[in-house]
Amino acid sequence: MGELAGITNVTKRTIDYYTTIGLLKAERSASNYRYYDQSAIERLHYIEKCKAEGMSLDKIKKEMLEKDAEEIDVHELRLRIRGLENDVSEILTHLDRNDPKSQEEMKKQISHESLSLIQTLLLLIN
Repeated sequence: MGELAGITNVTKRTIDYYTTIGLLKAERSASNYRYYDQSAIERLHYIEKCKAEGMSLDKIKKEMLEKDAEEIDVHELRLRIRGLENDVSEILTHLDRNDPKSQEEMKKQISHESLSLIQTLLLLIN
């Protein structure tokens, strides 16, 4: 915490308070020391900038929670895209075989969501 305070020119007491109210996240060591990652520096700068603009800590926390939720949504979307890419690869492999039975089995294994997305992509391509 001391290193973070030195880097950001924010007191240890303030960092402790921000951590307590959930504005900052800290990892704990086996000996119960708090460790902050690189993002804590950026978050502290953002908090201090918002405070200088007259925002309340409650409003700052709300905005940060919304931003974090958006980042989670983007991460979830990336994971779904990867899953779809895998499904498309499997479909292409089975289509290359030109085996109707294999193709039917493939349709059963693919999620309805993936199949809909693939059909939409095919419509857009053609």
